[in-house]
Amino acid sequence: MNEEYDVIVLGTGLTECILSGIMSVKGKKVLHMDRNSYYGGESASITPLEDLYKRFSLPGNPPESMGKGRDWNVDLIPKFLMANGQLVRMLLITQVTRYLDFKVIEGSFVYKAGKIYKVPSTETEALASNLMGLFEKRRFRKFLVFVANFDENDPKTLEGVDPKKTTMRDVYKKFDLGQDVIDFTGHALALYRTDEYLDQPCHESINRIKLYSESLARYGKSPYLYPLYGLGELPQGFARLSAIYGGTYMLNKPIEEIVIEDGKVVGVKSEGEIARCKQLICDPSYVSDRVTKVGQVIRLICILNHPIKNTSDANSCQIIIPQNQVNRKSDIYVCMISFAHNVAAQGKYIAIVSTTVETSDPEKEIKPALDLLEPIEQKFVSISDQYAPTDLGSESQIFISRSYDATTHFETTCDDIKDIYKRMIGTEFDFAEMERKKTDIFGDVDQ
Repeated sequence: MNEEYDVIVLGTGLTECILSGIMSVKGKKVLHMDRNSYYGGESASITPLEDLYKRFSLPGNPPESMGKGRDWNVDLIPKFLMANGQLVRMLLITQVTRYLDFKVIEGSFVYKAGKIYKVPSTETEALASNLMGLFEKRRFRKFLVFVANFDENDPKTLEGVDPKKTTMRDVYKKFDLGQDVIDFTGHALALYRTDEYLDQPCHESINRIKLYSESLARYGKSPYLYPLYGLGELPQGFARLSAIYGGTYMLNKPIEEIVIEDGKVVGVKSEGEIARCKQLICDPSYVSDRVTKVGQVIRLICILNHPIKNTSDANSCQIIIPQNQVNRKSDIYVCMISFAHNVAAQGKYIAIVSTTVETSDPEKEIKPALDLLEPIEQKFVSISDQYAPTDLGSESQIFISRSYDATTHFETTCDDIKDIYKRMIGTEFDFAEMERKKTDIFGDVDQ
């Protein structure tokens, strides 16, 4: 403990574990500590089921109908991986895929007027979708062709659109797309949480839609992957990576003080000893005086004994309820996994609803999603504060992650990881090295 390290990491959430692994691979001497006795922090998977009941202060033990407690691995933060997304690329560049097995999520759906529909993201699906009328299908099909061919470096593909100046609102107008189509395109394909993107330059939105389509093209069922045995496997995988490259891990380690000298971090005190460091990474819970509250997220874990209606009896799926469909400012998300992913007892399903809190009655806000899940065997409700760092860490060399948002994908988490990396190292996170790796995650995916 009384040693000098390049980097000390506090907390074993996914963000912290990925950065710990990356820093170890880069040759940094890393000490990784957590006050908890388990990996994952706020993004842990809870097992057995009895521990979930205790965590949410529910009286008694789970009923026998829930099966064996050890059959359950319940995520506290619901997220899926985009098959062509940033987290998969990080898994590849670090070769953490060797520790994990994945399964394809069976469907992606969007909510309209109280019903759910499969998200159309290809020309064929657009023409077959019940979401749109005949003429709108044709216009949407032309839009998808435009997106597929779009190349910022090839003027012939732009059709008069300036990627850096034309807003996404104007692109929708160009193809004469109606509000319902705009809703599912922006929120179920581009995966925006609000409509603020409409008045921003269109290039990012178009790239997001391309990412969705390219991820979907891997399998055809959905663009999403999920690790067997739960998301808690991800931070553990990166923890193993760090250990292989010489990183030191200490769980169940109380943090007494972050030692600062002349405004800069120099170490961490635990159980009377000080481990010295040049840089510190941590989640917001370790530095309450250096973060600010930016909102709240409600998450409701629901145990079901049936698949969600109108999903073709899928064992897993995502449902997005666009904000405009329920008169809100932000979307509502539902992600469902099941016994097929080794996270629940045989015949059981776990559906997790999440959204950004907007009123004083958060549970009422998610009622449209709960109505889709009925009947529900058991519910576990949590309302979490969201925090963001108040400074960039350039002077203190303390780099703080952001709280997990309500989305059911990891793209925003990966943006945070890349941002912290750039502030620590001084250069952009380089995916080019990953492209030279021969390891391929898709050989390990069970469809």
